[in-house]
Amino acid sequence: MATPDLSVCIVNWNTRSDLEQAIATSMQADPTLCIECVVVDNASTDGSAQMVRELFPQVALVENTENVGFAGGYNRAAQETRGRNLLILNPDTATRPGALRTLVDFMDAHPEAGASAPRLLNRDGSLQFSCRRFPKPMAAIFRNTPLGALVPQNRFTRDYLMTDWDHEAVREVDWASGAALCVRRECWDGVGGFDESFFMYAEDMDWCLRAHRAGWKICYVPRAVIVHRIGGSSDQRPFAVGLQFHRSMARFYLKHYAKAWPCCLRWLPLAGIWARAAVVLIETAWRVGGDRCRRRLGRRS
Repeated sequence: MATPDLSVCIVNWNTRSDLEQAIATSMQADPTLCIECVVVDNASTDGSAQMVRELFPQVALVENTENVGFAGGYNRAAQETRGRNLLILNPDTATRPGALRTLVDFMDAHPEAGASAPRLLNRDGSLQFSCRRFPKPMAAIFRNTPLGALVPQNRFTRDYLMTDWDHEAVREVDWASGAALCVRRECWDGVGGFDESFFMYAEDMDWCLRAHRAGWKICYVPRAVIVHRIGGSSDQRPFAVGLQFHRSMARFYLKHYAKAWPCCLRWLPLAGIWARAAVVLIETAWRVGGDRCRRRLGRRS
């Protein structure tokens, strides 16, 4: 049996309709590629696994009895595959025709690339800033916070999101979103899979940093286009997700940055992360509470 050009790995948690689209569009993206697909379902309760069995019998399905997170799920998916390249793919995506061929051809032509990332678009066709520089403390203060809303064009967020270029050319980047990331098998095996101490969030950033340190390049390939609906899973539990995001940021800091700080000051970034978490969670509570009130008033009217 021929070795697949690409192994599509999808981890799902209660996103049945999105998952169906993700599988269908990735498997049909290019008939000239030899593609295999594996879906790891993290104990969904919405019939996702049943849908995969019924509609996509050619897809390998792993049904976890508990939610092991995105990092653990993708590591399990990778173990079930044989492809020369892995496509780490979110279930809330739709792959445009030709995108996967473009990524595979790029990997074949650039042996120094450990991973390549497509252009990610929102459903309205606007650009997602999915390739980024490694974070700095000031970016965390301004990114997705009330302060950032007051100064939306601050230079710290612009630098982090790489908004200083038009995203129209191939470019080496610090890291790219794990919503869609094509990884060379040799790189994945050498660097190791995702760090499962990151339940969700930052596992992609951590992996890209480790790949850089091992001598690999991470490249952005804009001719490959995938549409991404942000929040397919995370919007279902905004408080838990907000808390988990900041836990992952704290974990990333402790793993990679803390030793560079003087011992007496290492607590400062952690204090900043959790202060930011408090602000974001309060803002989330205000927003969610407002939405509930509006729904109740709507039912009464």
